Amino acid sequence: MKVLVIGSGGREHALVWKIAQSPLVEKVYCAPGNPGIGRIAESVPLKVDDLPGLLGFALREGIGLTVVGPELPLSLGIVDLFEEHGLKVFGARKNAAFIEASKAFAKDLMKKYGVPTAAYQVFSEIGPAISFLDTLGLPVVIKADGLAAGKGVIIAQTRDEAVATVTDMLSGNAFGAAGSRVVIEEFLRGEEASFLAFTDGRNIVPLASAQDHKAVFDNDTGPNTGGMGAYSPAPVVTPVIHDKVMEEVMRRTVDGMAAEGRPYRGVLYAGLMIDGDKIRTLEFNARFGDPECQPLLMRLKSDIVPVLLATAEGDISSVQLEWHDKAAVCVVMAACGYPGDYSKGDEITGLDTTAGMEELFVFHAGTAEKEGRFVTNGGRVLGVTALGDTVKEAIDRAYAGVAAISWKGVHYRTDIGKKALGR
Repeated sequence: MKVLVIGSGGREHALVWKIAQSPLVEKVYCAPGNPGIGRIAESVPLKVDDLPGLLGFALREGIGLTVVGPELPLSLGIVDLFEEHGLKVFGARKNAAFIEASKAFAKDLMKKYGVPTAAYQVFSEIGPAISFLDTLGLPVVIKADGLAAGKGVIIAQTRDEAVATVTDMLSGNAFGAAGSRVVIEEFLRGEEASFLAFTDGRNIVPLASAQDHKAVFDNDTGPNTGGMGAYSPAPVVTPVIHDKVMEEVMRRTVDGMAAEGRPYRGVLYAGLMIDGDKIRTLEFNARFGDPECQPLLMRLKSDIVPVLLATAEGDISSVQLEWHDKAAVCVVMAACGYPGDYSKGDEITGLDTTAGMEELFVFHAGTAEKEGRFVTNGGRVLGVTALGDTVKEAIDRAYAGVAAISWKGVHYRTDIGKKALGR
């Protein structure tokens, strides 16, 4: 079977890496891919939002399965388009992917179907939004309603910052159309976790637990990013919490989406805040998390292709996932200045050294190739991911890989996985 993966980041590199291991697969393509992906798959020079071009390629090449990585093509309806032409595709349809494309929709859905979440209101005008701000304590969470590449959530520490954020978003200065509506909600305290599950719209098969690190600096300080690292399993997700999430979050959401005429098929990602035995849902994503995908797929023992196919075909009732007992940790190496302005074209050194390191793999995200050398080409550049018998061993192994790699202005957090050690 030929498989097409859509996307160009670390998540897509991890998907290509795992899919290429399947005996069911004869060739993997990736559109547009990146230089790291190009070592194990054929890159196709098509943008993720070029739906007609991607469809034409899939039809010409006889692609047996398409796997959609990022949220943009899902929100544009790529799954609907491919299915209309008889192609098998893994991902949520357009009306289901709306659970990520609109934070206001997601919050209203949670409220309607009893999914635990923070108190909130939605605004499209500056005046009423500022009035509501004054009814909440500080800090306060302000979210752009639309897609903002993981950067549309601002935790305002002061009233002045909150007012400025709301004004910037609703006046169109921040996030453009994505910020034309905002969700303002109470700040939740606790420990975050990522909970992902495959679903065919009825059956739900959970993946292993994981925890992302959104803030750019150590100790969860600084602005939010697309993710600075992740690890799996996340000890904060105890067996009791796991069952509670399945019942109160995943089951209610999947059933609620079906009741709304938006049956959800694909991988559903719930961002959670856990405080003792209390769980509340921060957001939903309609795809694999990045960087959570990297440690999760490193730990997945099962062949992923039958799972993706069963989900695309609409029946995962017989799917069972087998996991390695080992822990996995991914440390994101980013360009200086990310998530703000950052430079490109800086030469990356040390990748030859990491290639020989045991139980470690470097997933490319924002890289390019210039005269046979890898250079930086994005904010998040690499995801150094390692396995270990314990979380500490995986952390040490991942940071040994990080230490071997360098470029001008490289930035990374030094505390990925630290919360797990505290448990």
